[in-house]
Amino acid sequence: MARDPDTIQREIEQARDALAATLDQLSVKASPKRLVEGAKSSARSRLDDPKVRYALIGVGVLVGLLVVRRIFR
Repeated sequence: MARDPDTIQREIEQARDALAATLDQLSVKASPKRLVEGAKSSARSRLDDPKVRYALIGVGVLVGLLVVRRIFR
């Protein structure tokens, strides 16, 4: 059964519009600026956790003591 050329043309245009909309959504999701902002907010939320914050402070103090010990040896 042959299809009408106008119908085929409309389907092609609809598919093209759908593809363009999908590409626009992907470009927004993969935006470097958006990815950086997401990473920043994730890091901030992890650093707000007291367990992580105090562990990092402890590691910093330990490294500082090791450096001071190395200098005055």
